[in-house]
Amino acid sequence: MIRRLHQIHVALFHEACSEFEMTPLQYSLLSALAVRKAADQTTLAADIALDRTTTTGALKRLAARNLVERAIDHEDRRARLCKLTAAGAALLAKIETSARAAHRATLGDLSAREQALFIDMMQRIVAGNANRDSAAALFD
Repeated sequence: MIRRLHQIHVALFHEACSEFEMTPLQYSLLSALAVRKAADQTTLAADIALDRTTTTGALKRLAARNLVERAIDHEDRRARLCKLTAAGAALLAKIETSARAAHRATLGDLSAREQALFIDMMQRIVAGNANRDSAAALFD
């Protein structure tokens, strides 16, 4: 059921945000960068609970669209420091209303009370499994 709910949310996000040519993952990365201002790829991967390889690929695609800047970190030359470009910040501002509409539509069949309860339960599950990353979960 959780996998199916994820599929439904991705479909609703695509319907609401298709004009922006952005995936939910890319939206999450832009949102995380907007909060942090700048972050290395490993930190961003942790912020959105994804493996570094998937995160790096998404960041490369965002950089190719001039939405994210990826520069070598002068303190650790193996790391890439990322930040939103002006175009990335502008696109994030434009997509926000549509993305929030997709989030609301995902939970739209629930009452306001049920939505709050469902979100609370999801947060508790996530918090209770904070030590599990997406790659480790594959081998459990």
